[in-house]
Amino acid sequence: MVKLLVCFVIILSLLAPGSLKFTLALGNETDRIALLSVKDQLVGAGAGPLHSWNASLHFCEWQGVTCGRRHQRVTALDLDGLKLAGSLSPSIGNLTFLRRLNLSDNRLQGNIPKEVGYLRRLRVFDLFQNNLHGRIPVELANCSNLQRIHITDNNLTGEVPFELGDLSKLIRLSLAANNLVGGIASSLGNLSSLWHLSVSYNHLEGNIPDALAKALNLRNLFLGGNNLAGTLPLSFHNLSSLEMINLALNNFSGSLAAVIGILSPNLRYFTSGGNHLIGTIPMSISNLSNLEMFDISVNGINGSVPNDLGNLKNLQEFKIGGNYFGNGKIGDLDFLSSLSNCSLLKYLDLELNQLGGLLPESIGNLSIQLNMLYIGWNQISGDIPEGIGNLVNLIVMDMRRNALVGTLPTSIGKLPNLERLLLGWNNFLGEIPSFIGNLSRLFDLVLFGNNFVGRIPLALRNCKNMQSLFLSENKLTGSIPDQLFSAFKSLIVVNISYNSLTGPLPSDFGNLEYLVGLFVYENKLSGEIPKTLGECSGLRSLDMAGNFFQGSIPFSFGSLKSLEILNLSRNNLSGTIPHELEKLPFLSSLNLSFNHLEGEVPKGGVFNKSSGFLVVGNKNLCGGIPEIKLPKCFNQEPRNKGTALSIKAIIGMILGILIASILVVLLFVRCCRHRSGKKLIPVALFGDGYLRVSYKELLQATGGFASSNSIGVGSFGSVYKGVLHQQEKPVAVKVLNLQNRGAAKSFTAECKALRKVRHRNLLKIITSCSSIDYQGNDFKALVFEFIPNGSLDSWLHEQHESRYLNFVQRLDIAIDVANAIEYLHHNCEAVIVHCDLKPTNVLLDDDMVAHVSDFGLAKLLSSDTNNMGNDQTGSSMMKGTIGYVPPEYGMGGTVSPEGDIYSYGILLLEMITGRRPADGMFYGGLSLHNFCKMALPERLKEILDFRLLAQLSENNEGSRSQPNREREMLESLVSFTKIGVACSTEAPGERMGIKDSITQLLAIKATLLRTGIHRRERR
Repeated sequence: MVKLLVCFVIILSLLAPGSLKFTLALGNETDRIALLSVKDQLVGAGAGPLHSWNASLHFCEWQGVTCGRRHQRVTALDLDGLKLAGSLSPSIGNLTFLRRLNLSDNRLQGNIPKEVGYLRRLRVFDLFQNNLHGRIPVELANCSNLQRIHITDNNLTGEVPFELGDLSKLIRLSLAANNLVGGIASSLGNLSSLWHLSVSYNHLEGNIPDALAKALNLRNLFLGGNNLAGTLPLSFHNLSSLEMINLALNNFSGSLAAVIGILSPNLRYFTSGGNHLIGTIPMSISNLSNLEMFDISVNGINGSVPNDLGNLKNLQEFKIGGNYFGNGKIGDLDFLSSLSNCSLLKYLDLELNQLGGLLPESIGNLSIQLNMLYIGWNQISGDIPEGIGNLVNLIVMDMRRNALVGTLPTSIGKLPNLERLLLGWNNFLGEIPSFIGNLSRLFDLVLFGNNFVGRIPLALRNCKNMQSLFLSENKLTGSIPDQLFSAFKSLIVVNISYNSLTGPLPSDFGNLEYLVGLFVYENKLSGEIPKTLGECSGLRSLDMAGNFFQGSIPFSFGSLKSLEILNLSRNNLSGTIPHELEKLPFLSSLNLSFNHLEGEVPKGGVFNKSSGFLVVGNKNLCGGIPEIKLPKCFNQEPRNKGTALSIKAIIGMILGILIASILVVLLFVRCCRHRSGKKLIPVALFGDGYLRVSYKELLQATGGFASSNSIGVGSFGSVYKGVLHQQEKPVAVKVLNLQNRGAAKSFTAECKALRKVRHRNLLKIITSCSSIDYQGNDFKALVFEFIPNGSLDSWLHEQHESRYLNFVQRLDIAIDVANAIEYLHHNCEAVIVHCDLKPTNVLLDDDMVAHVSDFGLAKLLSSDTNNMGNDQTGSSMMKGTIGYVPPEYGMGGTVSPEGDIYSYGILLLEMITGRRPADGMFYGGLSLHNFCKMALPERLKEILDFRLLAQLSENNEGSRSQPNREREMLESLVSFTKIGVACSTEAPGERMGIKDSITQLLAIKATLLRTGIHRRERR
């Protein structure tokens, strides 16, 4: 209709004088109507940012609208950053004089309308950071005057249109962070004016086309985060203008030397992390005199680091972490001397290599501008040189997991900007120096796993910004200084476990309003538990096990409304269990075992399920729920009522005996009938407290084991969903295929393992059945609680929009699984090793709480070595699933708890990358463990599960008000990955303990809570 009207106006302009004014007026009306149509499809725009778009103002005065002076036609529409929702109206194509369209940083959905192809005057097309989907319209190529296309960070699909190569005036093409597929269109090489091309973080495949080298003005080339392969074409040596190139997180292969050899001498930025590059760093790198950033992290590059890096006078970031540099010997770090000539150096990452030898004095001669120093996870030995104090702008010093010795140099106390001091897992000696108290900006102090002795210095209280304090696994003695922790107003996590600290726990912990985790287990602390701990309203995990605390459990603990985990086991506590604990809404794990508690065990809250609490080793407890099988509580009454009670008791006993006798006779008769009639004989292996079911009942419950009720098939049998007539809720029936080798043994192992275990994060067993079927064949089945949300594996690997786990959910699941392992290894009568921990054996309920399942390969390890049977000891035969089995099992090693830790570490790495350990990309010495290890810390983005990467981008939406949100979340992702790497190291003795894993995972959770990310993602 609008086109017909325009034709009519043209005819009038030819026939009637003065018709030009009429034409202009009609054109203006076309623009006004088009703008109103655009507004109509923007949700909430009328009452919000576009309230000025009304009849009281000329549309040229509307917010975001720019008109030409001569014709009053719309030439620019700038509505960026207004958080507009809805879709982009096809009427946008009627704004035919439009030169600039900027709708970036909004929440637009739907497709990009093909009508944008009518905008022949358009120069700038910017839809950055929306939620648009569908294909990039081919019609966009009709906008022949386009100079800039910026549609990064949407959900666009399909291929990059070949026709975009016809836009001869295009200088900037940004299509990053979408879901584009196919290859890089060779036609883009026709864009002679193009200087910026970004297609990072899509799903592009294939090689880089040779034709792309024809774009001779290309300065910036960003291809990271795809599935591109091959090598950089030799024709790229013609691109003398190339300044920035990003090849990270692809499948590029070949020699690093070949790549660098064809790069332009004007190159300023080069990153190729997360590929399969091999070889060494060529000496020709020194020819790249303009180089500012050099990042080859997470590859297979080896050899020595060149000694002439000092020629790179503009170098600011040098990242070679996650490779194979060095051979663990003297001379590996000689290159640090040449780096001292790089006076602009701010970031140095040497982590996760094989660098050895003494830490040289020359490290103190590095640039005074240096902010980040990462040399952890190597084989560096010796003392930290005193000259480290020259690096006065240092913010992070990470030297973890080396072989450093001696005492800490006093010059560390002269680093005024230091925020993170990470020295864990070394061999440092002496006392924790008081000069650390001079570091007023310090918020993260990690000294665990060393040989520090003496007291915790009171001077630490000067670090008033402290958030994380890890002093565990040292040889600290003495009492905890009074008034130390009251100074830390922002403290989130404290771990001083596995030391020899004595005396009482100071009452000033009650001043820590942000405290989330407090871990003081395995010390020699004594006295009463401070009542003031009840004032830590944000406390989520409190572990005080293995000390000498006495007195009663404070009633003030009833105020800890956020508490999830409480462990007071193996102390000398007395008195009753406070009923206030049953009112804590989030308390899911409570361990009060091996104390001197007495009286009635509550039945509400966490005490309602036996899987949520432990009270063993307290001889005078009574009552509680029937599952814990404690004696009933008998209240003493006045003596004048004793006779009446005795008579009632005698009558009750007689009636009880009579009823029991009748039941025994009936049961005997029934059994005789079953035997005489050759009926099926169900045998429940879990005692009288469990439901008894027969083959017939299970057959009926599952509809005859119908395939429609099948919910899974495993190595030893199938699992069916069913409903028992005694139960209202559905159950999962695991029917063993006894024809499979090991199935019967699996059934026995699972029964033994599950008979006495009860924990919130273990799959609840309802009963078992060992009988015969209607054909007279042996029949064995286990009946479990039905978990509706399926396995963790399905959530990680099945591509359903509704099945998406954000990082917070993955973190909570990791904590749940760790709690289950900690229970199996440390809180059962015998140590239980699961032996097959993997995502398919982690089930998620309606609340996304994780339950570890499938104990068919489990081993029970007794502390009495003389009493170990074949079913208790480890077997030389490898058990478990390929990829999750620890390497020592494959070499005939015995089963141990460390084996589960390895499997747990691999599970964490699978959660963070979305890649299974048996993924086809892992071959030739590259494993999931090495893949992640090499990515740490700075190249983690390149290996993240794409859904986590998208979440990371979403957390940057609020960057104007919270610029650190993305950085803090990325640091949490790095910390999570490091736990997975530490748990899955090859040597069993070097793996991180499960308690430490829980501690650090809770610290990550605390950080997310502090930043608000946890609350945001939980909505």
